[in-house]
Amino acid sequence: MCLAVPGRVLGVEERDGTRMATVDFGGVVKEVCLEYLPDLKVGEYAIVHVGFALQRLDEESARRTLELFENLGMLQEEFGDPWEQAEQAEQAARAARPEAGEARR
Repeated sequence: MCLAVPGRVLGVEERDGTRMATVDFGGVVKEVCLEYLPDLKVGEYAIVHVGFALQRLDEESARRTLELFENLGMLQEEFGDPWEQAEQAEQAARAARPEAGEARR
């Protein structure tokens, strides 16, 4: 799933002619392109989708949305390590399968 997630701008810099920001998504920090919001400043919040800041957001709305996503486990799903997630899914699938010997009984 690809969510549009609110994040707080921690820093802004220009790289090869492109404004980029370091953004905090409730504890997960990622690099984000500011081409659609070139005047976004440190401390402001924005909705980010696939690495692009798309729309400014007030702090209250951002915090409520991040809290909701966290409670639903959506932040881990969106930002978690894909290898770790695959391993957890495999372990859950193994745990759900009956053992070969038990299935024959």
